[in-house]
Amino acid sequence: MGRPSPAAHVVPQDVRDRTPPNGRNRTMTQHDSPSLPAHRPGASRQAPEDPSPSRTTRLWMPALLYTLGLLTVYLLAICTPWGQRAENALFDLGKQGGEEAWIYPLSGSAYGSTPLPPMELSAKPTLMAGLAVIVVLTLVRRCWRQGCAALGVVILTTGGKEVLKSTILPRPDLVGAPENLLDQGFPSGHTAIPAALTLAAVLVVSPRIRPYVAMAGVLWLACIAAASATMGGHRPSEVLGATLLACACYGLATWLLPPAAAPGATRSPRALPVITLTLALAVALVSGARNDTLTRSLVSAATAFICAALVWYAAVGRPAHTARRTRPALD
Repeated sequence: MGRPSPAAHVVPQDVRDRTPPNGRNRTMTQHDSPSLPAHRPGASRQAPEDPSPSRTTRLWMPALLYTLGLLTVYLLAICTPWGQRAENALFDLGKQGGEEAWIYPLSGSAYGSTPLPPMELSAKPTLMAGLAVIVVLTLVRRCWRQGCAALGVVILTTGGKEVLKSTILPRPDLVGAPENLLDQGFPSGHTAIPAALTLAAVLVVSPRIRPYVAMAGVLWLACIAAASATMGGHRPSEVLGATLLACACYGLATWLLPPAAAPGATRSPRALPVITLTLALAVALVSGARNDTLTRSLVSAATAFICAALVWYAAVGRPAHTARRTRPALD
């Protein structure tokens, strides 16, 4: 074969202009692509870090909201003439005393009857037994921080109730109420015990049984709160104030706990909240019922149901909501 002519090796001028200085002609092909950031398989499954304060500083919000709710109830129901008149009017509906209440035989007021804890003289034994159970659970599960927080919830709630009632939140007589209506203090001590013990138990039990422990405590609270209101031992504001105080102490305790020790999300049947609140409403209606007045019965039951809902949300609802907010996002 003959030698190729020199014209075959001549490179056109436009190609020479595009040739890099090193003499190599890099022609874009279908396999070439511009430089892109490397794709990491797990990058799309992980949400970016949230620099907002929702994961840290907002954890004190529940305690603040419960405290504001406590002060609001006190200011509206006790520090205003119309609030005092509205609550005092409930005592004029029906007979004085709790004889007409359905739960009267279990109140301990009747001669020879056994009180339903923590009513009447069973208040202190119930409190001591509850504290002993918390200590035992703390020792068995070795959850020292949660146990200290649980004891703090009970002590702050029951002790704070006495301080608030005697010095900080007195009941002024703005409407010339009868003397027998001036002895009651804000908040209710009988309602504070089941609310505090329920929230304390939630801190020290296993996460698997936490919703069921909260359920039992909520039903107990609904019974005691309705009975205290319908029998005339306490006004609805005092019952509601005790529950808000316990929830505020629980919110403070969970805020002070380290993230690893704070109660997290719990898995429970989806129908459990509906079942719990439905049963709490039924218990409140029965415990608050009276033979002589429907209005007073319904007001007592409504107050007890609100107390049960507050404790349920504080014990079970709020930790799960926090966990959903901080869980990694999925595509």
